[in-house]
Amino acid sequence: MNQLITSRRNLIKASLTATGSLSIALALPGCQNLHKSSLQGDGSWVANAWLEITMDNRLIFTLDRVEMGQGTYTGLTTLVAEELDTPPDFFEVVFAPANAQYRNRFYGLQLTGGSNSLSSSWQVLRETGALAKIMLLNAASEVFQVPVDYLEIDNKYVVRKGSTKKISFGELASLASKQSIPSPIPLKNKVDFKYIGKQSKRLDSQLKVTGKAVYGIDIELEGTRYAVVSRALAYGSKVNNHNGAQLVGSSGVESVVEIQSGVAIIASSYWQARKAQQQLDIEWSSSPDIAKTIDEVFTLYRKAAKDDKGDSKRSVGDIDSAFEKANQTFVSEYTTPFLAHATMEPMNCTAHVQNDKVDIWTSTQAPDIAAVAVAKVTDVDLADVHIHNQFIGGGFGRRLSQDFVAEAAEISAKAGGIIKLVWSREEDTQHDLYRPATLHKISAALDEKGMPSAWDHQIVAPNIMDWYIWDASPAMFPWSPKLMYSTLGKVGLLTAGTPLTPADTSAYEGADDIPYAFPSIEVRHTKADAGVPVSYWRSVGHSHTAFAIESMISELAEKAGLDELFFRKQFLSNAPRTLGVLEKVAQLGRWGRTTEDNVHQGIAVHKSFGSYVAELVELKIENNEIQLLKVFCVIDCGLVINPDIVHMQMESCIIFGATAALYGEITLKEGVVQQSNFHDYPIMRINQTPEIEVFIMDSDESPTGVGEPGLPPLAPAIASALFKATNKRFRDMPFKLG
Repeated sequence: MNQLITSRRNLIKASLTATGSLSIALALPGCQNLHKSSLQGDGSWVANAWLEITMDNRLIFTLDRVEMGQGTYTGLTTLVAEELDTPPDFFEVVFAPANAQYRNRFYGLQLTGGSNSLSSSWQVLRETGALAKIMLLNAASEVFQVPVDYLEIDNKYVVRKGSTKKISFGELASLASKQSIPSPIPLKNKVDFKYIGKQSKRLDSQLKVTGKAVYGIDIELEGTRYAVVSRALAYGSKVNNHNGAQLVGSSGVESVVEIQSGVAIIASSYWQARKAQQQLDIEWSSSPDIAKTIDEVFTLYRKAAKDDKGDSKRSVGDIDSAFEKANQTFVSEYTTPFLAHATMEPMNCTAHVQNDKVDIWTSTQAPDIAAVAVAKVTDVDLADVHIHNQFIGGGFGRRLSQDFVAEAAEISAKAGGIIKLVWSREEDTQHDLYRPATLHKISAALDEKGMPSAWDHQIVAPNIMDWYIWDASPAMFPWSPKLMYSTLGKVGLLTAGTPLTPADTSAYEGADDIPYAFPSIEVRHTKADAGVPVSYWRSVGHSHTAFAIESMISELAEKAGLDELFFRKQFLSNAPRTLGVLEKVAQLGRWGRTTEDNVHQGIAVHKSFGSYVAELVELKIENNEIQLLKVFCVIDCGLVINPDIVHMQMESCIIFGATAALYGEITLKEGVVQQSNFHDYPIMRINQTPEIEVFIMDSDESPTGVGEPGLPPLAPAIASALFKATNKRFRDMPFKLG
């Protein structure tokens, strides 16, 4: 205990700055990992944390971001391949374990989210390839006894120019490991790129179409037993008692254990566990603090909006004076519902808890946070939790939360042995952590010409970080004993805004930096929580702020009697990249053209995750159904690594966003989610999918996100077109004709 107290005191002392404030210094991934070169006992050269070259000339790239369909498997490999002058498909790709050296530099945690895999890796992975190239060439220079200028790289060999003499990377590995490391590390110019920016196949395609890609749900280990969990349908309910003991010994049921989230049945097969679950009777307590219906949720939100004007997130000009002097004011209100993630691979995890270690096989977006979740429900120290990550069958933010990992670990700890937990589709839908429902109230002060002189935007929504059940702080301090976890969590709160605990901008991101140059702007967030668990959902806050903002812009354009494209352009003179994608999409879609057969156009633009996206939709209404016919999409995401993946992600975002705009909705009755599967929580079918045309702006800027930015502008563009088709404003998602 004395040692612990000393450690605590030293932590606090070391954290106090001269001003008496608390400051935590974090070791983030970067150059220190780039320069950790070593030669293994088998002769393999580990150039650094990401690249290994074996004696038999294999190139092994450790992917420190997960592959969940968004293309990191190909994109990040391409960065190393480019600087090493070696085709990307010559690399073997393996998934990184949970390890501090693989932390995302934007968050200080090892996670994949925020559409920043490329931007966070752009420098270090290029330097990885460039460093290996220099050291291999220097080694070959010694072998051939010629200057480096006489050498070149060709398909994992160093070749002497003008001759047939060559030597493999593998043969050079030992000598290369002894070469000095240059500083700075020279990188290629854009004009010299062979692979970056070129159309190329995905490296994971063959694995997936041949069934060789291993997902978390594919894991099968000798001695595995299978578990299912019965959870309370109404949020906040707790187990009072159950008849689980009566089920043990029949139909393959080996044990029934109570865990934090409910009651787990363990059987010798998944089907036996699932069948036995039908015989399980549980008496639940109820929680009075949970909203029972969606109407109650928005009643709570509207009361909160009235009682609390909210915390200011952006303030420009004199908003009060602008409204006092306004010729008129215009107010509009927008709502968005709770949304499920609906990943194609439901939540699952295989756990083996032992006395001195835990092994976890799963598909997670955040390996080191998964390790924290495991440590919290077992007696094993964080350093002894080993995460074996797999391909992911869809994340969309759902797998940033680690509830399913914690469940499997807790079951294994209590029941013993290897446990494979699989959620059903119904469980996945009814026990998700949802995209928050939100309420937006936007007021505009208008001058005598109907143009806005002030913009006041109040957002009512919960904070996602309040529901981040498995606090990430201990992942930053793997040396800390568990009794310090709560202390570390408080440290995280004190240092909000640092990588330790990032500031929670999820409710208002995209609203606090609107590009429109109105003279006065006020953006406020009023926190309100209905007790429904929430988490990150594709494009996070941008998914609802873009809808409200761009819909209001369309309404203001109509109020001023102006074309909405022309109206937007009046306020975008200081946002050239936003204006650029907007003008380009208008050109591609021939904005304002005369259409036939009651086809109507809508347009919207939004910046998220560093990228600028404008979308123009064409739709019509037939047989009282909305038919989305075509979507034009223009993206400016900086320098592009793989154009084909950008196209794929824009198409994916558009389909995902159209699903949310037209169908997506989680509703409640007596606090119970009413949707359960794709029949009542539908996704867009192939026959409903519009034609999609994507254009990528040429840019020399550093790469920015593509996995999420294509989603936010779609809903407001659809709402804009629907207004033209029906003369009715669609201010509530999903859009319903009547």
